[in-house]
Parts: sequence; structure tokens; C-alpha cells
Amino acid sequence: MQDRHSTQKEPNPFGRFSWKDWRVMLPVLLLIAVLIYLGSYYHIDYKVIAGGTVVIGLLSGVFAWLVGVIGLVPIIGPILVKVLSLSVIWLLNALGYLISYIAIRRGYSQDVLTYRGLTIALIIGIVIGFVLGSSLSSS
Repeated sequence: MQDRHSTQKEPNPFGRFSWKDWRVMLPVLLLIAVLIYLGSYYHIDYKVIAGGTVVIGLLSGVFAWLVGVIGLVPIIGPILVKVLSLSVIWLLNALGYLISYIAIRRGYSQDVLTYRGLTIALIIGIVIGFVLGSSLSSS
């Protein structure tokens, strides 16, 4: 005999739309674009605009949704997603080298070795996650 709780669906707090539905994410993306335009029109500091955009984008998940939409474009979409994903790794590595250079010049060479090891471990973890995610989604 089946448990009655296993077949029941959870009620959706957003009504008939789910949070990751395009009918929710597209207006969020457009809202971000309008806020960026209004911020630059009224000469608000670009750091405030960028910070607000990052906070809204991370809380709503619109960046991941946008990368998913880009990945749906035939032939060129998956290539663009891979390029966007790999640029984050390059940026993390370059930032680590820049901070290491500054820290070594100030005499923190032992701390640099520790934190560079952590950064390399993080980058390796990201690469392994990317490869596993790519191979599991294709099979």
C-alpha cells in the first residue's frame, strides 16, 4: 500500500508559476536591465549599480537561468557557456597571482604559500565539478 504523502505535491507559493519559470525570470532580468539604465541615467555610482545587480542576480538565480538560455542556442550556445565558465577560472587564478605578488613584496611569503594552495584546490574542485557535471548531464 502506498503512503499518501509520497504522491501528494507540495503547494507552490508562487501560484501557478514556479520560481525558475521563464515567466518569472524574464521580468527579473528586464528589471535588472531597467535598474542599470536608471542608475546610469541618474549618475549613481557604478559600484552601487554593480553591487545591486550582483545581489539581485544571485538571490533570484537569474544569472544561472541566463546561462541556461544561452546554452539552448544550437551549436554556438554550449560553446559560449563553456567559454563563460572557463573565464571564471582564469579570473580566479589571475587574481591569486596578483595578490600573491603584492603579499610577497610585503614579506608574507609563508601565508602566500598557504593561500595559493587553497586557491589551487578551489580551482581544481571547480574543474572537477565542471567535468563531472558535463559528463553526467550527457549520459
